[in-house]
Amino acid sequence: MAAQAAPWGAAAAAAPWPVTGVPDRPGAWLTTAAWRRALDVVRRERFPAADGALAADPAAPDPADGDGLGVEDDLLALVLTCCHPALAPEARVALTLRHVAGLTAREIAAAFLVPEATLAKRLVRARAKIRDAGIRFAVPDRAALPERLAAVRAVVYLIFTEGHLASGDGPPVRAELCDEAVWLARQLHRLLPGDTETTGLLALLVCQHARRGARQDAAGRLVPHGDQDRARWDRAAIAEVRALLATTGTGPLGPYQVQAAIALLHTADRVDWPRVAALYGVLARLAPSPVVEVNRAVAEGRADGPGAGLAVLTPVLAEGRLDGYAPLHAAHADLLERSGDAPAARTAWRRAAATTDNPAQRAELLRRAG
Repeated sequence: MAAQAAPWGAAAAAAPWPVTGVPDRPGAWLTTAAWRRALDVVRRERFPAADGALAADPAAPDPADGDGLGVEDDLLALVLTCCHPALAPEARVALTLRHVAGLTAREIAAAFLVPEATLAKRLVRARAKIRDAGIRFAVPDRAALPERLAAVRAVVYLIFTEGHLASGDGPPVRAELCDEAVWLARQLHRLLPGDTETTGLLALLVCQHARRGARQDAAGRLVPHGDQDRARWDRAAIAEVRALLATTGTGPLGPYQVQAAIALLHTADRVDWPRVAALYGVLARLAPSPVVEVNRAVAEGRADGPGAGLAVLTPVLAEGRLDGYAPLHAAHADLLERSGDAPAARTAWRRAAATTDNPAQRAELLRRAG
């Protein structure tokens, strides 16, 4: 619904600009206006008997009030209000991605690594809870922010992830989503500069986005990390990442900080693979998941040889939970190729290509398959 509402919402929002002037951040301004209109449509169509269930609570603290967050941008406020603590964490993230970021159910399902039907049912249950429980969304004051922070960080991260390598049959990179995710992370960091995981999230996104100028060639094809023109990387952004991570040493270590440190190591002229592998080991203890194991296998394969990487990856392949996850099969293919098993590598490259909907990514995987 929201994805269909965006074009007319953006056009209507921009109509006054010839008179009022273009806002400082037109992308964020348009996104806010468009998705607010989309939320209105969703409320009318999905909750006709409970109008206002997704509206801001009139008794909520004014964002400009000294007791509030001081949120100056409606987009951040929408994300914060959608991450209501009465909803299950996965429902908060899914709802916000659907009705604020405008991702489709298919895109969100890919991010959660679940079937689209499962994600659709999750959204239906969450909307029903909003309606039946009469949940009213309100901008929280600073004291209430921590209980929503983990979900907000997850939303921002997934918005960036979808932009960094988009699902579906559109362009491989959606820069506008990356830009908005980085901006949202900056606003969270502004609100909570002492929160080390929020700092880690910002550092991670800035570091990944620093390579945006080198990730595609002139024809729009994806360029693998090792083949990118490093002169096109944003060195000022990379320096900012170092400065951000230098401020996190006094707080508890979290997954976003570790991922940011790994991303920063990948900006060196020569990647320190043993150190990367060690950090993935730390990440596996902090936030164990099959996806982390895939990345750890790649790092171990570079640090200690393809046999070491295959030893880590084999249990993930056997488990089957990530059968539809293209990076799993691409990692397997790369390890097989470097171990000298070219026929098995070609099969794995083709399997990876078959599990992605993105044409540019599929083309690159098929190229690797020869």
